[in-house]
Amino acid sequence: MSLRVERAGLLTTVQDLGRHGFQHLGVMVNGAMDELSHRMANALVGNAEDDATLELTLSGPTLRLGCDAVIAVCGADMDARVDGQPLPSWRPARVPAGARLEFGRATRGARAYLAMAGGFDLPPVMGSRSTAQRGGFGGFRGRALRRGDVIPLRSPEEAHTPRWVRLLSRARRGVAYPSWSVAHTEVPMPREGQVIRAVPGRHWQTFTLKTREQFAGVPYRVLLDSDRMGYRLEGLALAAPRGGDVLSEGMATGAVQVPPSGQPIVLMADRATTGGYPVLAVVAAVDLPLMAQLAPGDQLRFELITVLESHALLAARERQLARTAEALRAQLA
Repeated sequence: MSLRVERAGLLTTVQDLGRHGFQHLGVMVNGAMDELSHRMANALVGNAEDDATLELTLSGPTLRLGCDAVIAVCGADMDARVDGQPLPSWRPARVPAGARLEFGRATRGARAYLAMAGGFDLPPVMGSRSTAQRGGFGGFRGRALRRGDVIPLRSPEEAHTPRWVRLLSRARRGVAYPSWSVAHTEVPMPREGQVIRAVPGRHWQTFTLKTREQFAGVPYRVLLDSDRMGYRLEGLALAAPRGGDVLSEGMATGAVQVPPSGQPIVLMADRATTGGYPVLAVVAAVDLPLMAQLAPGDQLRFELITVLESHALLAARERQLARTAEALRAQLA
């Protein structure tokens, strides 16, 4: 059982929910940039939410299935097709052996996630199958996929996936999928001028009042040299805080650093574990998936909220996801 890469796409990597518990050793967390789309794709094929998926960035790959498979695609719209026929996203689909699965350029959002029932038969490294490109480990040979790669798969039976997945895998020949799908409102995609909520960062008080007011009031644009490590933004330059740079210290995902140029950098999934630029704010965890779906050239604005508001928003999102997961179990039993 395998998946062959015929065209790699711009950046296709194996990702799960990240490599936790090793940051004190300087090991990056990595993991899916948009964890909501990743979790939903896994739920649709009966996998655990921390099973690995393929993360497709901006322009997707072309893949050849070496076996019958149940798959799901969530996240950005990349015009997924099976043997030239459109493949609906946000729902499970049975795809026959030998089928050609092709993805185009993202027309909304930046990243799509492909889950395979049973998951990828790749060894975990430090508890995770996520690709650590800078370290050269995890995922598939520690790198992005290339043409000619053959990725081994686990069978749904081996992964003890639910009965509905096994039934769908025995469906009529060709592509088969249900008429329903997960509502796109469950995992929203960004809009032009997307508002990204953030909480005050560790060095918030060291910035002038004027800088703090500017931060939440001006638009920024995502620059082309943004990547999984961090999003570089362009807009009104923010004045450096009193005292300039700070001692190197631990960094959180979503930290908004202000380098000497005054143009903010938002740290993302492949961020370093430490950093020395002052942190003005931190993107609220509930909005990290939206941030991850912004593409170069997209505009955004920051809205300041409190830590308590951030916690409440995240808790509300998790409750909604739990309800969706329960509805899926009832639908797919």
